[in-house]
Amino acid sequence: MHFSPAFILSSLPFLVAAMPTPQTQTGITIPLAKRSSAFRADGTVDRTALRASIKSSVTKIQRGFATYERNTGAAHPLAKAVKPIQKRATQGGITLTDDAQELWYGTISVGTPAKKFTVDFDTGSSDLFLPGPSCRSSCSSHAVYSPNTSSTAKDRGQTFSLSYGDGSTVSGEQYTDTVAIAGLTATGQALGVAATYSTGFQSSQFPADGLMGMAFKSISDYNANPFFQTLIANNAVSESAFSFKLSQSGAQLYLGGADTSQYTGDFTFVPVDQEGYWQVTMDGASVKSKQVVGGRSAIIDTGTTLIVGDSQSIASAYSSISSAQDNGDGTYSIDCSASPDITLTFSGQEFSIDPSTFILANGDGTCIGGLSYDDRIASEFWIVGDVFLQNVYTHFDVGNGQVGFAKLA
Repeated sequence: MHFSPAFILSSLPFLVAAMPTPQTQTGITIPLAKRSSAFRADGTVDRTALRASIKSSVTKIQRGFATYERNTGAAHPLAKAVKPIQKRATQGGITLTDDAQELWYGTISVGTPAKKFTVDFDTGSSDLFLPGPSCRSSCSSHAVYSPNTSSTAKDRGQTFSLSYGDGSTVSGEQYTDTVAIAGLTATGQALGVAATYSTGFQSSQFPADGLMGMAFKSISDYNANPFFQTLIANNAVSESAFSFKLSQSGAQLYLGGADTSQYTGDFTFVPVDQEGYWQVTMDGASVKSKQVVGGRSAIIDTGTTLIVGDSQSIASAYSSISSAQDNGDGTYSIDCSASPDITLTFSGQEFSIDPSTFILANGDGTCIGGLSYDDRIASEFWIVGDVFLQNVYTHFDVGNGQVGFAKLA
């Protein structure tokens, strides 16, 4: 399926096979900045924030399952694989928070006349929200979107409320307006105008003004097309796909295809099993070429810091790493000098996780491994986040319902 321009966000390497690689360069490259609450300014991991981020990822996925059922009238196939969320739940003395753990953010413009905002691009959710004029102290230092000053804004006559694991919320009114990125324009885009930002979205924790979800309509709290699907409906992109490169330097988002300068070889494509999340089948995980975890679903999420799975399969993976020790809080300690040689396999192709992205320094001479667990998750799926995605170029193909991974250039 073909439409018009494109947009680029790069920070993932994935290999391609099975289907032809996009060759025509018709998109626009948008640089991304990174902020992770799980890391300190010196690059060492904040273990308290890391534990909270694991819980936050699972809570976000669970919230999407509930939204999916509300929008479609049917339970999401993976919903039974997650235990119910308990408000104010704790583990190891750590209260769940809505801290936005992994941020890959860039600039958009909204309204007429257009005003610029920064947003976190998140493939693990589907809605766009920004702080509104009635959002007081928790929105301070963020750019505020005022629908009354935009001639193209329309009130949808509906509210929204996004709840998080600690019982806090982002809530407000729903509108539609013109939203553009680097000349790609979505008209009539649904967005939330927040009257309340909880503490995790204060500027000290969340430097972007708002969040733009890039999954599917079925998990939209507004039950409306996400931004990229609106671009497709507006014939604004030449190809109904977008791609991410999520490296520490030169991170980009590409809307409308793939940036051929950012990857080598062909893509390995994996079909989306269930539209909602970018949910695909992972063949398994290996350590030193030995498979330690078998096939299961994988949700590809740019908004998750680590790889999160069930405790049993994560224990199986670490059993082949001699220095690994379970910390009892969802994380494992690992020797800082280890070279675990971990790979994830999709559509028969193995993709390596470099030790530099897998081994996270605590700053005290100890290190944490990039595989983590949450006891609310059963064995049916993993959440595959930044620890893996920094190692591949990732192509999210909306039109053909598939994800492609390629080697980074």
